[in-house]
Amino acid sequence: MQTVSEEQVWEALREIPDPEIPTINVVDLGIIRQVAVADAVIRVEMMPTFVGCPAIDMMRRDIRERLGPFGPVEVVVVYDEPWTTERITAAGRRMLLQAGLAPPPRGDIRLTPVSSQPVPCPYCGSTDTQIENLFGPTPCRSIFYCRACRQPFEQFKAV
Repeated sequence: MQTVSEEQVWEALREIPDPEIPTINVVDLGIIRQVAVADAVIRVEMMPTFVGCPAIDMMRRDIRERLGPFGPVEVVVVYDEPWTTERITAAGRRMLLQAGLAPPPRGDIRLTPVSSQPVPCPYCGSTDTQIENLFGPTPCRSIFYCRACRQPFEQFKAV
């Protein structure tokens, strides 16, 4: 066991992929709210993307496993502040694009992705896209279709 700083904990957390979208890590997805190291105990506060997220237990486990070599780890899931898509970092938005997922629009907080702004295709960049299904493979994503490159893609719903 070694002494660890909060900075080292944050860097270690960046190595943990989101279970549903492994190209983005839990830090850049914005679900890690706070890290504290006190009395040799690491405390991580995690905000799930939505209350019923099925990956909560997997993320808790992954955090404990990754930080375990540093000492005792306490992972607390917090609900007093809701996660929003505004928490996704600029690096996280690039990671989503690399995975073929359109990031949600900034500053356009809605419960659905339907807005007056076109959704750019993550593959070709075209805005000649249309929503195919409001409900994607998870509650936080919708399915779109690009008329230009003829590729379906998903977009995170802005919440």
